[in-house]
Amino acid sequence: MPKLLIIDDESDIREFAKSYFKKRGIEMFTAANGREGLDAIVTHSPDLVLLDMKMEGMSGLEVLQVMRDKNLQNKVIMITGAEDVDLTGQAKALGIVDFVHKPLILEELGKIVMRELGK
Repeated sequence: MPKLLIIDDESDIREFAKSYFKKRGIEMFTAANGREGLDAIVTHSPDLVLLDMKMEGMSGLEVLQVMRDKNLQNKVIMITGAEDVDLTGQAKALGIVDFVHKPLILEELGKIVMRELGK
């Protein structure tokens, strides 16, 4: 069963997406911030990470940088609410597979996630 980790500081996004993907046969994990997310990546080895760009404490870009510094090569889809060309470029340079914009449309997100998980 493929594993998906959602790292987002908005609990409603985490829980809504978790429910949506569990119904589609995906093992789900969530984290409310960057530190929890990094721990979850090491603990659960998800096939794909949905990573919020802007979070309190540690940004999604900082999480992504730590992942790559630790040679964690999990696939990452960034979630963003704002268009920032500089941050987008930095995330792409760190090897993300895609971007998804807020507000999330689960059907669109589902297509991208299923594609990346090979489902």
